[in-house]
Amino acid sequence: MNRKKRILLIVLGVIIIAQFFRPQKNEGDLASVAPFLLDTNPSDDVKGILEESCYDCHSDVTRYPWYNNITPINYWMAGHVNDGKKHFNVSKWQGNSIKRKDHKFDELIEMVEEKHMPLKSYTWTHKEARLTNEQIKLVVDWAKKVRLKYSLEKKPE
Repeated sequence: MNRKKRILLIVLGVIIIAQFFRPQKNEGDLASVAPFLLDTNPSDDVKGILEESCYDCHSDVTRYPWYNNITPINYWMAGHVNDGKKHFNVSKWQGNSIKRKDHKFDELIEMVEEKHMPLKSYTWTHKEARLTNEQIKLVVDWAKKVRLKYSLEKKPE
């Protein structure tokens, strides 16, 4: 067997063995977003946008596509989800201070207005998650109302 075939077989073997190792899935309960929804009171339209464009990476509930069963793609996706949850996790909304919640909504407004969210790498494979200008306006208007609520709830220092 020549050297190229041997290397190809080794690489193929590594790829096959890698399929038995997978990251933990982000499959929590959708009820975990209920406190966030109760606190922020989005309209039905905004709720739909959040479910379609945000929850996969920013909650404890991810809907996985078929290709998540392929290693190393599943590790790449797990990294995206973990990073998204680190920055903004609606499933862990309770317990955050009003100041932190307000800050997260300030970031949300900026990221959505500047079309940095949802990520291009996400909408490339999830076309339904792309936001129209009308949807961006709905989300931003809602987020600004939430920030106003938080500013009224802040206690004087």
